[in-house]
Amino acid sequence: MKPLTAASPHAIIMIGIPGSGKSTFAERFADTFNSPIVSETKLQQEYGLAADQAEKLRGSILKEFMKSHRTLLIDGGLNIKEKREDMVRQLVKAGFRPLVVWVQTDTNEAYRRASKPYPTGSGLTSEGFDILLDQFEAPGEKEKMVVISGKHTYTSQLKIILKQLATPDHTQPKVPLSPEQKEEAAKITVRTRPRNRGTLLR
Repeated sequence: MKPLTAASPHAIIMIGIPGSGKSTFAERFADTFNSPIVSETKLQQEYGLAADQAEKLRGSILKEFMKSHRTLLIDGGLNIKEKREDMVRQLVKAGFRPLVVWVQTDTNEAYRRASKPYPTGSGLTSEGFDILLDQFEAPGEKEKMVVISGKHTYTSQLKIILKQLATPDHTQPKVPLSPEQKEEAAKITVRTRPRNRGTLLR
């Protein structure tokens, strides 16, 4: 298919526990629409980078990809809510329309996949899988998110994603507040909270 083009390009953020199928979908979507993809897992596995090194390199690569103003995919490294919110702010500022795609698969099947050697899997041990499983933070209600099953066919998954990308409300994503903005909002709430004057006794 032709690349996805729009006045404001999409940015698809893949999240899910290890072995859920997020990388498989991301790679097939990228091939279908000739979209660039940044995979933190691939940077770690193929270049032997530590997690913090891969995250830093991903940021540099993503910065260059964003200049093209084409739909892109971000795979891995954003399973923590605070990091996702920061990424969404960056993408919106650059003119993108972010969409978080949560790929869900039961833990037994996910571990079976993730324990396979790379590139079929992630080569994770049972302990490594459990650590990453505990670190995963599910999206909140305010996050712009869609769920797909990691066990469904690519065609079924794609229909769900394309339908979501085409919805009118997706054109104006809600930008999460930065930590500083949250702190300021909390102060305002405290200042404007009505005082309890007690009950008038007669």
